[in-house]
This record gives sequence, structure tokens and C-alpha cells, in this order.
Amino acid sequence: MPAHTQSPSRTKGSVDIRLPWWAVALPMLAFVVLLVVIADPAQAHAANGDPAMGRILEHIQHTLAR
Repeated sequence: MPAHTQSPSRTKGSVDIRLPWWAVALPMLAFVVLLVVIADPAQAHAANGDPAMGRILEHIQHTLAR
């Protein structure tokens, strides 16, 4: 006897996507941690030329301005 699967009743063409809280929080946390590591003033003496933080912020600003 085949097992019957119960499919949720949805209207055709409807998409229901639910993410757990950590699926949004962990990437944001990783981004903030990496940004803090790049901006760490203790590493500023080792930088040559343009600071990486400035280039990253310029790139983000340029991307958001599009």
C-alpha cells in the first residue's frame, strides 16, 4: 500500500519562503566581524598605499549609488 504524502494547500504561483533567524543573523555577524578585522587600527602600520577599509567603503558606496 503506497504511503500518502500530505502537501500543503497553496494557491498556484504562490511562494512561501521562511528562513530561520540564524540564516540571516550569521551572515550579518560574519560580515561585521570581517569588517572589524579589516578596520582594526593595530594593523594600520602594516598597510602600504591605499588602506583596505577605504577601498571597501568606496566600493560599497559605489555599488549602492547605482
